[in-house]
Amino acid sequence: MSHNAVLLAAGGSRRLGQPKQLLLKHRVPLVRYIADLLLQTRPNRLIIVTGGSAEAVETTLTDLPIDICRNPDWETGLASSLQVAAQALRGHPEPILIAGTDQPCLTLVHLKQLLANDARNNIVSQYRPGALGIPVRLTADTLAKASELQGDKGFRDLWKNNPPLKITAPELLDDLDTPEQLTEAIRAGWIDQPT
Repeated sequence: MSHNAVLLAAGGSRRLGQPKQLLLKHRVPLVRYIADLLLQTRPNRLIIVTGGSAEAVETTLTDLPIDICRNPDWETGLASSLQVAAQALRGHPEPILIAGTDQPCLTLVHLKQLLANDARNNIVSQYRPGALGIPVRLTADTLAKASELQGDKGFRDLWKNNPPLKITAPELLDDLDTPEQLTEAIRAGWIDQPT
């Protein structure tokens, strides 16, 4: 399926105390690991939105066929990064695959499942009943509504009248927001031991 992709990599990782984008998985910075997965879906364009620790994050991506868009308002929350992505993809009618950098268990299989459905639908990952999130595949029309979002709000308010399809992914419930979650991810082998 013809599509574009966005990697949200602008967060400041305040609760974690270090940039989660730079944690290592198989000796590769997590932001690059996820970017490589997204590139394997063969998007027309991969936009990577940076903000917190932008220079260090961007350094890990220098030789990839990507477009980096810095979010100057990254500290205001997720909505501003989605707005940066929407601006970068304005005029592109293809669906958009959106992922973040804090799901070390994300797989190419899951990304391909998101792309395998009707392009007219929004599709989200369902971690458990009632818990939905990224990665998602959005229609271009839905991404264009990002200007209506504020703070840490995602798209759930925008599709009340047209609920998205869901793909079950309980393995993606575990993310990397706190030191305790990082310790568990290292213990499970999802993130490399610090050297």
